[in-house]
Amino acid sequence: MHMLPRTLWHRWFVGSRGPRLDFSAVSRSHFRVWPTDLDILRHMNNGKYLSLMDIGRFDLMQRNGVLELLARESWYPVVVGQTISYRKSLNPWMKFTIESRVLGFDAQAVYMEQRFVRPAPAGSGIAGSPEVYARAIVRARILRRAGGVVPVEEIIAKSGADPQALQVPAEYLEWGETTKLPSTRADAPSVWAEALR
Repeated sequence: MHMLPRTLWHRWFVGSRGPRLDFSAVSRSHFRVWPTDLDILRHMNNGKYLSLMDIGRFDLMQRNGVLELLARESWYPVVVGQTISYRKSLNPWMKFTIESRVLGFDAQAVYMEQRFVRPAPAGSGIAGSPEVYARAIVRARILRRAGGVVPVEEIIAKSGADPQALQVPAEYLEWGETTKLPSTRADAPSVWAEALR
């Protein structure tokens, strides 16, 4: 299914029916692997995970009140970094859930964790519990439609987030610092190491 109809379906008919969540709560968005999600190996394409994560984040933001805040303040979120690790394949017609949660903030951005899960099979040590198939860490910034970045302190104050209830693991903060690109106001030349030529 094309991403725009899928996004609107979840926003208008799925997320709106879900319970209201606290800022630090986990949202759970339910999906099925459609033929349009597959690659030549007949499992869900690695890039499709990233597209579906967008829908999971919209579900979280709709249910914890952040979408209302974004509309009221004329803000919008942008992903500035993400990393994903894959553990098991999602195959045609499988049902799965994307679990999404806000982890916390650094000096410039908000961090979220998203997991692709399915029920663990009978006979496993965690039978009946959600089993992780893939996990992603996302770093995002909030921008003003009029221009400029919204400071983290303003996001926290207006969202009602409790920073004490949120904790970004140190390794994620290190990843965010070491993988970020230069500011849009700075130069960012594409220069390859001599050995790679």
